[in-house]
Amino acid sequence: MGRRMPRVYLIRHGETEWSLNGRHTGVSDIPLTANGEKMVKEMSPRMIGKGKLINPNHLRHILISPRTRAQKTAELLFGDNKPVKCEFKTDPEVAEWDYGAYEGMLSKDIKKQKPDWSIWDDGCPPGETPGESPQQMSDRVDRVIAKVRAIHEAAEKAVENPDDADYADVIIFSHGHFSRCFIARWCEFPIRTGYHFAAEPGGLAVLGYQHHSLKEPSLLGLNWYTEDALEKR
Repeated sequence: MGRRMPRVYLIRHGETEWSLNGRHTGVSDIPLTANGEKMVKEMSPRMIGKGKLINPNHLRHILISPRTRAQKTAELLFGDNKPVKCEFKTDPEVAEWDYGAYEGMLSKDIKKQKPDWSIWDDGCPPGETPGESPQQMSDRVDRVIAKVRAIHEAAEKAVENPDDADYADVIIFSHGHFSRCFIARWCEFPIRTGYHFAAEPGGLAVLGYQHHSLKEPSLLGLNWYTEDALEKR
């Protein structure tokens, strides 16, 4: 059996008022609801710890969106138990899709203006408040993936030093559309295939590799929930 391969854990922030009603939330700093905070606190002891899904001893880097909802999710998930050998970094590259003039709008209202609109094909409109196009989003996600792959590749070269090799897991605290785009591009699909992946508030995606090969990036698990989240589906 080969050694453990490194992973990237993709965590969407907890519930907000706008995630509940379906508004496009990009740059707006919408806080977690009380229930959103409760969800994250309940996830922590079940998800993080030695012998659990996320072993703090395997973590090397944690990237967090600048938005308050992502920052708070990271804070609540770890509490006072931050991994010692781990860098926490706020990274604008893992922020949500910039919706521009569509910020705060519902999809049904956008389609009143443009009936055939799809964010995956059309992105967000240019103009006074321009948003990101699918290509811009794809390029940004690819840059984040390149950062993660560089960390994993460095660990692969350190196999003669198992202690170094084990500290290669990455956590990204981000958002719904970013997460769906990341999963698609990690698996080397076009960004529009992100449509087929769900990223629920507080949900966790686990990505890594098959056959002990960095040349076979794969989705290992999607949407790890609290019981409360499961009951709502």
